[in-house]
Amino acid sequence: KSCQKPVDKYIEYDPVIILINAILCKAQAYRHILFNTKINIHGKLCVFCLLCEAYLRWLQLQDSSQNTDPDDLIRYAKEWDFYRMFGIASLEQTSFLVGIFIALWWMRPEMLKTKSDFILLLKALLLSGYGKLLLIPAVIWEHDYTPLCLVFIKVFVLTSNSQAIRVTLNLNRMLSWLAIVFGLILENGVVCLVQKIGWDV
Repeated sequence: KSCQKPVDKYIEYDPVIILINAILCKAQAYRHILFNTKINIHGKLCVFCLLCEAYLRWLQLQDSSQNTDPDDLIRYAKEWDFYRMFGIASLEQTSFLVGIFIALWWMRPEMLKTKSDFILLLKALLLSGYGKLLLIPAVIWEHDYTPLCLVFIKVFVLTSNSQAIRVTLNLNRMLSWLAIVFGLILENGVVCLVQKIGWDV
């Protein structure tokens, strides 16, 4: 019913092939994952991605990176800076999602008229943020190109978010990218507000 075709070709595919096609941002693979599988890890994936982002920001703080003694690992795990970075990353993620929902509701209010529509789009957006997991190897294999890698990861995540919106609401590319841009504007507004308050981002 969702793809208007008699059968989903990905039902016969190996999960590795489906994953590769999802990484290549193919709409059919996203449609299969969202509508024809019972993946229920969106909440855990979101928390794990936020932890990765908070860890990356925490590493970039001067205070946290000065002492590299292994005996201090337990003390590091209890540092409030990490939890503060997690809170800021959560706030930014929330504002990004709220911006997308506001933009989509403003552009096409008929598409988000029921609670199930909101939940499906939220699940799709959370699952499409899986690219943030690439932050882990970017941090582990730190080299001169790490800032460039982080930019590519951000672009990949935004492209995945755009595909998730397109597949879930059956929109064209332009409208999905407009929603992403509005989400980014709101997210950056929150970043500026946080910086004015005096927290480190």
